Amino acid sequence: MFGSFLFANLNNAYRVNCWNKLGVKMGNNCRISCLSLSPESYLIELGDNVVIAQNTKLITHEGSICIFHKENPYLDLYGRIKIGNNTFIGMNCLILPKTTIGNNCIIGAGSVVRGNIPDNSVVIGNPAQVVMNTDRYRTKVFSNPVLGEYRLLKKEEKKQMLLDKIHN
Repeated sequence: MFGSFLFANLNNAYRVNCWNKLGVKMGNNCRISCLSLSPESYLIELGDNVVIAQNTKLITHEGSICIFHKENPYLDLYGRIKIGNNTFIGMNCLILPKTTIGNNCIIGAGSVVRGNIPDNSVVIGNPAQVVMNTDRYRTKVFSNPVLGEYRLLKKEEKKQMLLDKIHN
């Protein structure tokens, strides 16, 4: 728990450097907030501008093969994970082996993803399913009355603006 807290509070450049040292092939401008990687992290590839939120796990091995270890105790099964450019993966997701996520995708919090996710998809659920494309999601986001430019505001200004917008 304490290690998770420390890692989560390190700067992004340090986390990205750690993932690179573990063998993850990573594009430019990635933001990594999660800790959990399979030991076979060299099977993971991230494009440019990928954001991975906290508590997400990327798993490259098929653990269920253990039920066949009586027949052959040396069996293992692995699969690559490839995440395309400009993709966001929400908190608490599980990305399973043999998964390819396309460019410009949004993976909703708590999703369990396996297989091929096409470009420009918004995906949610367990098992994860495409629920819309990113053009439709953009329309929903830009019509939301709480949408605003909050990043440059001071903490109290942001608080007041959000409370005003949400209560109206």
